[in-house]
Amino acid sequence: MTAVPDPRRIGALLRDAFVTVDADLPAQVRVEVARIAGRPPGAGTGPRVHVGPALPADAGPRRLLWMHSTNAGVDGLLRACGPAGWPAGTLLTRTVGRMGERIGQYVLGWVLADCQDVVGFLHQHEARVWQRRPARLAAGERAVVFGTGGIGTAIGRALRAVGVRTVGVARTPRPADGGDGRGGSGGSGGSGGFDGIVTLDAVLREAARPAGEAGETARVLAGARWLVNALPLTPATERLLGAELFAAAGGASLINVGRGATVDTDALAAALAAGTLRGAVLDVLPEEPAPPESAVWDLPRTVITSHSSGPTTEADIVADFRTAWTCLTAGELPPLTVRPDAGY
Repeated sequence: MTAVPDPRRIGALLRDAFVTVDADLPAQVRVEVARIAGRPPGAGTGPRVHVGPALPADAGPRRLLWMHSTNAGVDGLLRACGPAGWPAGTLLTRTVGRMGERIGQYVLGWVLADCQDVVGFLHQHEARVWQRRPARLAAGERAVVFGTGGIGTAIGRALRAVGVRTVGVARTPRPADGGDGRGGSGGSGGSGGFDGIVTLDAVLREAARPAGEAGETARVLAGARWLVNALPLTPATERLLGAELFAAAGGASLINVGRGATVDTDALAAALAAGTLRGAVLDVLPEEPAPPESAVWDLPRTVITSHSSGPTTEADIVADFRTAWTCLTAGELPPLTVRPDAGY
């Protein structure tokens, strides 16, 4: 098991470290990193700090002390290390910035578009058809959000603002703002993301039961209008959202803003074809970019948005690097430290 490096040791070594910035990053990032570190990129003879989306190709000869990933998702970065895993003793932090806020608004936008049948009106416009279409209020509807970290919580908060009842699905038990595991009594009260939280194990266990034996957790899925996936990709979450979950949530729509490979795309295709799922909005896919011949383009009642729900900006990279640098110089572990064994 790979332990997180001691932040006090990392902080003590930063004084003599040299800092490198990926050549493809904007020049302003390089300028701001230099200002934070108090030295120009490349200067120094001690251990190395690198800012970028991937491990530097020339990291071998000079020991890498700390890498700050410019992406929120680090599954690709960890896979690139191969069987040996993430280098022992090297700290890994990641960039999130205001991504949660952006993704929350993205999900809210598609939830409201669903309530107003925006896609249906677009089809009517193309066909030059004048016809009213039924609309519904978002308030009182239920969304089940897989993932209760910073991004999942921001999604829940955005949805609660319009009265959507939110249920978070967490890997480990944790408290919610109020309500019960079925999503509470609705409304947008409270500053947190969820009216209720259930565990992932409970959801999977209940989804696997025959319909006549369904418990309270299964009814959470059965009453949902939207399933929102904000899970990271780890060995435990790969293809996690599959046939049993889709069947238990019959009538829901899927919005995937997590990782493409956390969804079983064959099961998704079957559920959409059978009408078990009403539709899907996929911001992420197992293969990106999806080639023109990919079957995902032919999924019925599906919109693909090309991994654009939560772009990372220059300001995000700089702000999270600054926070991490400040924490480490104080001997503290940065809040966006990655635990390689967990995968996030």
